[in-house]
Amino acid sequence: MLNSPAIAVDRLTVIRGKNTVIPDLTVSVPSGSVTGLLGPSGCGKTTLIRAIAGIQIIRSGTVTVLGGPAGTPAARARVGYVMQSDSVYPDLTVLQNLRYFAVLSGSDDAAMFQAIDDVGLSDKTDALVADLSGGQRTRVSLAAALLADPDVYLLDEPTVGLDPVLRRDLWQLFARLASQGKTLLVSSHVMDEAGRCDRVLLMREGRIIADATPDELRRDTGEDDLERAFLVLAEGKGAS
Repeated sequence: MLNSPAIAVDRLTVIRGKNTVIPDLTVSVPSGSVTGLLGPSGCGKTTLIRAIAGIQIIRSGTVTVLGGPAGTPAARARVGYVMQSDSVYPDLTVLQNLRYFAVLSGSDDAAMFQAIDDVGLSDKTDALVADLSGGQRTRVSLAAALLADPDVYLLDEPTVGLDPVLRRDLWQLFARLASQGKTLLVSSHVMDEAGRCDRVLLMREGRIIADATPDELRRDTGEDDLERAFLVLAEGKGAS
């Protein structure tokens, strides 16, 4: 059985301009688990992750991470946030970037090379980050997060643009981290990735329309295919 929540969001409202991006959302993420945040592009996944990271201006509600308010120095020290945009230095090589982050985290060379290997970039150590693909740059950011060894990982679409083998390997890494007690919230718009999660949050138009295990989603919708399950739920609940 999963532990008490590592992340608790209570009545969160985020307004951008005249648009309500997230309207009065309440949800939690269990400790020591891989929770998938899935839904179409533009549904509010990144905004929710930014709120949990403590870098999103919110209108109302509370976000608690590991028992304290999101965004405090204590929380940030225990949270690894890998965003879609680059968070590493483009004018440095992969190895130079990771050596810099290793110094910041107090990690040794063995941990640095292990992190590079874990994200599948052992053949790119001498490549400039500026010359890498978007998916490869995201993996450099993920390797930097691994070096910091946080308790919570917030991963915003980390598998976009990856081939099936690399996607599989990263999801195996996520499962391994969860087995070590880490908490991972992983966003994606690829619905077949829901089956790799311990729990799935299905999001549409700023609302959570399902919070369940993959098997519960299949059972509740009568659909073996999780994309079909999402469509059933979206058509039934998403337009409210």
